Amino acid sequence: MPTSQHSPPFEPTLEAGIAALVDEFVAQKAEDLPLPSIAQRREGYEASVALAGESPQSVTFEELAIGHIRLRIYRCDQRSNQPMAVYFHGGCFVSGSFTTHHQQLATLAQLSNAMVVAVSYRLAPEFLYPTAHNDAFDATQWIYENAHVLGGDASNITLIGDSAGGHLALATCLRLKQQAEWLPKQQILIYPMLDPFGCSESYQIFGDDYVITRQMLLSGFELYSSGKLHLPELNLLQRGDLAGLPVTHILTAECDPLRDEGEKLYALLTKQGVEAHCQRYLGVIHGFFQLAGVSQAARQSLRHVARLIKSTE
Repeated sequence: MPTSQHSPPFEPTLEAGIAALVDEFVAQKAEDLPLPSIAQRREGYEASVALAGESPQSVTFEELAIGHIRLRIYRCDQRSNQPMAVYFHGGCFVSGSFTTHHQQLATLAQLSNAMVVAVSYRLAPEFLYPTAHNDAFDATQWIYENAHVLGGDASNITLIGDSAGGHLALATCLRLKQQAEWLPKQQILIYPMLDPFGCSESYQIFGDDYVITRQMLLSGFELYSSGKLHLPELNLLQRGDLAGLPVTHILTAECDPLRDEGEKLYALLTKQGVEAHCQRYLGVIHGFFQLAGVSQAARQSLRHVARLIKSTE
């Protein structure tokens, strides 16, 4: 298994499929390859869909353009008044797309029997803060206002995001709370990116050898913020206004640099009176939610999130 200058106090037992990915990453790193460019990061992310497993064929989807924002709507049927899940993809603010998340989005729609609306927000470094935050908020507001036209239930909306998308889901909920007009029923944050400085112990332990590295994560914040990392909407673990947020479910991964900050958010929410739940998945790394083709935990987590969507009915 990999070692680094920040060796963990124990040797984590990774799932077999995840261990193979980590071993391959460490072997490539030993060759002293140059850091990938933004274009290479985007291409590599899209190539990783080979590890996502099969997509359900019974789910249909359509795309809409809302100004600069694109939406992709997944459904199992055309019934009216469906529960709605608004999904923000991950990718460290610099990558990610409908392509990278298609399998997860279609699977969630199938398992939850809900309408899943994916948001394609604009990416850095071409578009800097607050573009992605504004796109996420504007898309959510538009979906709420047009829920009936889409066939959805505006009173039953779940916000979901993984990694940078988890950050955007939480930031959108905070904006909606400040606006005081409506809130989603719940938010589901999958290993969210919350601390632009990477101060947690898990950043030190798992930041070098577990595929998604400290440098990749923090460079995303840096590129998106143009170095303005202290902005309140970027440094979400420093927010003192979490009270009043909807029920929040957090998923973390054992061998993820972001593990501790997701679990710290759980503690902060609980202390501020928000109903919060947190589940750590063992034997997996950051990004495992998209690795259902090689990870049992990924398949389990898809069922977990789908059950949470269904629980609002």
